[in-house]
Amino acid sequence: MLLIRPSHDQDIPAITAIYAHHVLHGTGTFETEPPSASDMAARRADVLAKGLPYLVAEQDENIAGFAYGNWFKPRPAYRYSVEDSIYLAPDLQRRGLGRALLTELLARCEAVGVRKVMAIVGDSANAGSVGVHRALGFTQVGVIESCGWKFGAWRDIVIMQKTLGLGDTRPPVTPSVP
Repeated sequence: MLLIRPSHDQDIPAITAIYAHHVLHGTGTFETEPPSASDMAARRADVLAKGLPYLVAEQDENIAGFAYGNWFKPRPAYRYSVEDSIYLAPDLQRRGLGRALLTELLARCEAVGVRKVMAIVGDSANAGSVGVHRALGFTQVGVIESCGWKFGAWRDIVIMQKTLGLGDTRPPVTPSVP
């Protein structure tokens, strides 16, 4: 049974292991050295301190993936625009977990006042990530070609966006962490 829930401190080892796999074997992230568990804990704490969601997918009492939204850029004016990140355990991809995680992440982002979500998809050949974002209403707004070097090749990024709630039709009404 799949459970999507807020992450807890005790999830950090599993989150770290999942992300390390993607750093070492994938092009969805342009990091080249896996961060430590303390680095991942600090990143999670930063997201939560901004009042943003950091979720895990739990299947059969194991962490199957994680997702979070963080400010698109570090300046406070961006606090209503987030970049999403979603990573799944490698043996659990293509089973609908990414879609379930992203669906819940979008709902929680909207609930805390986020108006725009960006996906910066590492590697234009990353059909799974582009596909799940497109299936949930993201539109592609650009490709930055050959901006990352990983695994001996230049990699593109695909930029996608989705408007939540009232979008830019009204000023924000939800208090946000400055």
